[in-house]
Amino acid sequence: MVLVIVLMTSVPYPDLGRCKSEEYFLDPNDKKKKKFASLLSTPEVQLSVIVPSYNEEKRLPIMMDECLGYLESRKASTPEFSYEVIVVDDGSTDKTTEVALEYSVQYGTDKVRVLTFEKNRGKGGAVRLGMFSSRGEHLLFADADGASTFSDYSKLEEKLLSICQSNKNKQAVVCGSRSHLLVDDETVASRSIFRKFLMHGFHFLVWFLCVRGVGDTQCGFKLLTREAARVLFTNLHVERWAFDVELLYVAQTLGIPIAEVAINWHEIEGAVCGGK
Repeated sequence: MVLVIVLMTSVPYPDLGRCKSEEYFLDPNDKKKKKFASLLSTPEVQLSVIVPSYNEEKRLPIMMDECLGYLESRKASTPEFSYEVIVVDDGSTDKTTEVALEYSVQYGTDKVRVLTFEKNRGKGGAVRLGMFSSRGEHLLFADADGASTFSDYSKLEEKLLSICQSNKNKQAVVCGSRSHLLVDDETVASRSIFRKFLMHGFHFLVWFLCVRGVGDTQCGFKLLTREAARVLFTNLHVERWAFDVELLYVAQTLGIPIAEVAINWHEIEGAVCGGK
């Protein structure tokens, strides 16, 4: 069943296109539309944070407050640090875009930009176009539900930098991991038998057919170098929830280093981040 779903949500060739309106972001302070950057261009900031969002008007502020609080604190202590956050509204039917634009007003569009889709693409499609629109030397995608503790970014960054020191191509992927929680975490213990069966069944299929050596392929908290993102996101076929598996499979196939770092995480009910 899992394989059928993955097959149905993938496309024969990577979809690298976008609607004309998706090439621009709105600056709510001067009411002008401005063109997004390109992943193929030279990086302009140290970190881009991509936040795929589908009907997240209620949960997005919690995640954004934590995320921007950390990033602003980091910039205050290290003035040369620079960042941007790109909220990707994946065809939401609620006020996700309006909520995100409030942060553009507060922080300015040099720090917070909103990419609004004309139609729903799925989480993989949202992350892909967010990456294609980014300016960062390092690129992090983080779920809008706030399940991951954003300050754990520093752990992923430390690991990424250590890999790049010995990697001439500057290509690397670091995955936030919840696998350390599966042994005794109360949220796992409280799950239904059916949900546990699906979880372990999916992990086995991923290990058996695709990706080995990665304990948690699905955690929505992954950091990549710009060089790795250019290669990986131009070769993805899956646009919905299983895109992480293909991302890591392609990385392993191409010999791009992958590492896992344990992060703090709490289960959020009703996650819908571009998951349609």
